[in-house]
Amino acid sequence: MSVVSKLIVVLLTIISLLIVPACAPAEQSAGTDRIGVAVSILPQQEFVTAVGGDRVSVTVMVPPGASPHTYEVTPAQMAQLSKAKMYAKVGSPIEFEIAWLEKLIAQNRDMLVVDCSKGIKLIESTDEHEPGIDPHIWTSLRNVKIMVNNICAGLVQIDPASRQYYETNRDDYVARLNALDSDISASLKSVNNRTFIVYHPAWGYFAHDYGLKQVAIEEGGKEPQAAYMTRIIKQARDQNIKVVFVSPEFSSRNAEVVASEIGGRVVVISSLAVNYLENMEEVVKAFKEALQ
Repeated sequence: MSVVSKLIVVLLTIISLLIVPACAPAEQSAGTDRIGVAVSILPQQEFVTAVGGDRVSVTVMVPPGASPHTYEVTPAQMAQLSKAKMYAKVGSPIEFEIAWLEKLIAQNRDMLVVDCSKGIKLIESTDEHEPGIDPHIWTSLRNVKIMVNNICAGLVQIDPASRQYYETNRDDYVARLNALDSDISASLKSVNNRTFIVYHPAWGYFAHDYGLKQVAIEEGGKEPQAAYMTRIIKQARDQNIKVVFVSPEFSSRNAEVVASEIGGRVVVISSLAVNYLENMEEVVKAFKEALQ
């Protein structure tokens, strides 16, 4: 090999060694370009991801199995929140946000705070022992359309260059919500018994949308007294109710007592599942079967 050839080989080797490290960080950092978005509850993860696609990274403050009525944020979550560019709060008076939102915002004053409830008509809680606003706005698909629109507006504000991308994704998700809403309306239109019993009153907005009535075992956010349990059991017998719905985040003990007394059964449905649309399809099947 000539001297020139050897020099060429050496130069090519040096160039290749310089190029590889230069390229590697670019590949590793591709994921770090995503917009960090924090949300309060798991269903919002699907809402944000549906709109933001691969341009967002979502942090959920209340993890699977935890209740937004009692959960306390960890130091690790606080550290993660400091990197978020946007916080999508539910906006209705859920206890988690009442207790923690100011502290979360104080952790990162630069992040945009989006109120997902903006434009939603809030309704009174069906819990006769604790009157006030029902915070569970996301159990209504019609409300979720508004929530998704608010999320989209927030992402556009942060990243205006991607407006078309976000709005197209939003429209696609809203179309899926509309289709499921129509299916639910048709599915529940002909059910005979329009009253259902739950332990925790999370389904008021769902009931409002489809002309149903929710009756809660939980008494003012606490375990029910014996007299109230007796009343619930009598109502269930009188109306031939055979199913008591419970949430995974709450004890099923009192629900099981009621179900036993009426010769019925306990059915688990979740208002906090991460796969929102898929979960709502399963919830509707459970309601339809129970209300026949």
